[in-house]
Amino acid sequence: MTELQTPPTVPPNDAVIRHRLHPAWIVAGVGFIALLGAAAFRSVPSVLMDPLHEEFGWSHGTIGAAVSLNLLLYGLISPFAAALMDRFGIRKVVSGALVLVAAGAGLTVFMTQPWHLMLTWGLLVGVGVGSMSMPFVATITGRWFVRQRGLVTGVLTAAGATGQLVFLPLVSMLAHEHGWRLPSLIVAGTALAVVPLVLLFIRDFPSDVGVTAYGAEPGSVVGVRTTAGVGAMRALTVLGKIARTPGFWLLAGGFAVCGASTNGLVGTHFVSAAHDHGMPPTAAASLLAVVGIFDVAGTIASGWLTDRIDPRYLLVGYYVLRGLSLLILPSLLGPHTQPSLWVFIIFYGLDWVATVPPTVVLCRELFGNDGPVAFGWVFASHQIGSAIAATGAGVIRDVQGSYNLAWYLAGGLCATAAVMSAFIRRKA
Repeated sequence: MTELQTPPTVPPNDAVIRHRLHPAWIVAGVGFIALLGAAAFRSVPSVLMDPLHEEFGWSHGTIGAAVSLNLLLYGLISPFAAALMDRFGIRKVVSGALVLVAAGAGLTVFMTQPWHLMLTWGLLVGVGVGSMSMPFVATITGRWFVRQRGLVTGVLTAAGATGQLVFLPLVSMLAHEHGWRLPSLIVAGTALAVVPLVLLFIRDFPSDVGVTAYGAEPGSVVGVRTTAGVGAMRALTVLGKIARTPGFWLLAGGFAVCGASTNGLVGTHFVSAAHDHGMPPTAAASLLAVVGIFDVAGTIASGWLTDRIDPRYLLVGYYVLRGLSLLILPSLLGPHTQPSLWVFIIFYGLDWVATVPPTVVLCRELFGNDGPVAFGWVFASHQIGSAIAATGAGVIRDVQGSYNLAWYLAGGLCATAAVMSAFIRRKA
């Protein structure tokens, strides 16, 4: 008598792929490269501020206005980019964004008027990098990860902030030795070089390649392709919904201060402010690179802590410590890097975008499936704050001949952000 054979049990997806790399890590890796590049591209105008001022005679306020437009679009495009990723796919949106960055950076070599700077580094590069900003992080982690989502969010967030800092010394050196046009052309070429990686390795959903999200339980719908949304209009629909909740305004207000005190002020004006105190621009840019290095550790650690500690308490602590450090910064700047300045640089690096992982988690908790788009609007407020600070600090420098007032105002605003974070009410 033939023994009845029982059909083999289909193992869980994670077991099938336990001996090979889960596609989620490949998507995250290419996303890391795209985010690193986008942040590096966005940071270039801050290093070129003095060279452009010397060649064209444009004021710090004028150049700062172009940087402000870049920062503003970097944020305002984000929620629409997140919605368009739902509608048309991650690959198409990110590839198109890289082409815009290449066009904007490449065309700068022909500029002769301030409005040319506004059009290229301001408009084209702003839209391009805005389409690869922090909501891109929320989209990747929300679709591709269940296990270690907080940690991956921290790593990708670090890429988005570290790129603009780590590459500053290289850009500064190239601009000093070969003029500002060479870095612009390098940015254009690098952006185009990343496009094939995106087209070859990025996929929109785990189900597109026959797997589930990393760490998802059998039968989970996380990572399963869903019906496409209504495109950019979804961003406005979500905004109308979340704008009626106090939690959104508290998160947005705090994140606006975050942007003002990082990208807008320190990221844009630190090199120029340090140069005012006699420090060579290349040395100041190198200090920002150190900020970027420690930002990696700080943001990853923040992602780990966010999985274990109430994210509101983390935000309160981050903003309070950041505000105190900004209040003492004017007394630390000088022609040489004293030990006290190194302490500031290391601490500021650890705190640079540590606010992002807890903010992403709170958006997901408060707004559910609308979390990535909601975070896009919160991030837009981040960049509005950045834009105001980029222009405002430049004007303060032109009028007073010093950045001191800008540092003090930013320190006070950080205290306000800490209070707003404490009043966020989590869902039971």
